[in-house]
This record gives sequence, C-alpha cells and structure tokens, in this order.
Amino acid sequence: MNTARIVVLVIALGAGGVAAYLASGFDNKPAPALPVAEKLPTVEVLIAKNDIQLGQAVKPEDLQWQSWPAATASSAFIRRDSRPDAQTQIAGSIARVPLMQGEPIREQKLVRAEGSGFMAAILPSGMRAVSTEISAETGAGGFILPNDRVDIVLTRRLKNPDGANGATGGNDLILSEVILSNIRVLAIDQAPKEKDGQNAVLGKTVTLELKPDQVATLSASRQGGTLTLALRSIADANASEISIEDLAAKRPGGVNVIRFGVQARQLTSQK
Repeated sequence: MNTARIVVLVIALGAGGVAAYLASGFDNKPAPALPVAEKLPTVEVLIAKNDIQLGQAVKPEDLQWQSWPAATASSAFIRRDSRPDAQTQIAGSIARVPLMQGEPIREQKLVRAEGSGFMAAILPSGMRAVSTEISAETGAGGFILPNDRVDIVLTRRLKNPDGANGATGGNDLILSEVILSNIRVLAIDQAPKEKDGQNAVLGKTVTLELKPDQVATLSASRQGGTLTLALRSIADANASEISIEDLAAKRPGGVNVIRFGVQARQLTSQK
C-alpha cells in the first residue's frame, strides 16, 4: 500500500470519528426546563352526582363533593370547609327545579317539605294550586305540559238573548272571553314533571298556579260555561299581563267590559 492511500484512509477515519462525536450531542445544549404551571386554589363544593328531576326527594347518594376553582365558586355554593355535613343535612329536600349532573347545589333550588306534600312544598308564597277538568279539545290536544303558560278562555251560550218578557224568537248567542292570562301549569293529572322529551300528555285534570283572586274567578267561571286552555308561545310566556284598564287607556273609544254575556261596565280613556 502506497503512502497516498494510507493518508487518505487516515483522513477518512478521522473525519468519521469527528462526525460521530458531533452527532453524540456534544454541541447540543440541554433543553430548557418547562415552567411549572401554577396550581390554582380550589375549594370543595357540593354538586349533583346524578340528574335530579323536578319534585324528586334528594338522597345522600345523589350528592358528592367536587373540587372547584376558588375564584369562580359562587357564594351560593355549599362548601365543605364551612358545611362538612351538608350532604346529609340536605337529604330529604325536594328539588324545586331540575338539577343536572355535575351542577353545584344551591339551597334556593331546594325546599324542605317538613311533612307536606310535593305541591305545597314547591308552590310559591302567596299562590294557590287549583285543578280543573280538561279534555283533548279544551287542552290544546294534549300538547300543554307542566311548566307551560296558558290563557284560560270561558265560552258561554246565552239562550234567546233577543227575547224579552217571555217572547220567543232570536238565536242562541255564544260568547267567549279570556278570563285569566299567562297562567302557569303545575301538573297534568298526576305528572308534575318537566317535559322529559314528552310530546303530549292527554290528561283529564290540569293543576294551575293562581293568585287568590284568580281562584275565585276560575271557580265562578267553571260553573257558567266551558273552559278552554290556550297554549302561549314560549317567546311571550314571560310577557307582562295587560290589564283592562291599561287597554282602555290606549283606545280612544274606551272598552266595554263583558262579564258572562252582560255588559258590566265601560272604561273610557283618560287624556
């Protein structure tokens, strides 16, 4: 082997060794350490372990403690550090509204029955629960469900309104009027639940949430004709009720108030 070949071989071996040494990472600096994420302070709050339906009695196994960011924990949440026995204390309460799984428990959404029935427990203060009979024809074909809002229409038949002093003649007159508006439906028959995917409930009895004066109006009207429930759109379910006096103020000619087919009074606009 001549000298030139030996020199070339030595140079090649040296270059290969240098390349291998560089590839081993001699010149690579160690990767910078990733910053440690700051741990946010948390508190344990009481949440619904399972879905809790409207009117359902809450059991201890329906609840559990869950870590929650302290910065977003509302003051209405039930915290373990302040009420460690809340899971057993709340047991037996009735849900006034549906609670979803994982939702923090608020006592405003629960009510203690204290031996009373469900309806008395969830009924708002000052309101009354009154039931009346319905049919498929008078109950919007069964599409009125609990928690919907309805108007109540009274239809009366006046026999021979044109006859006087026993005279015969004239045709029967049928009159309809809205006697109550924007009334909340509490239950259909014995189903005081949310919609739960139901399409229709063909019940025979509807329970309504009424004020004391509305109870008297409904009771008197029930004896004087046929009651029909008119389902309100969800878009105007929370609209404020317009009184007859307000309507009269907006109409230049006033409003004739008809009660049971007889003019009761006339309201005129005041300018």
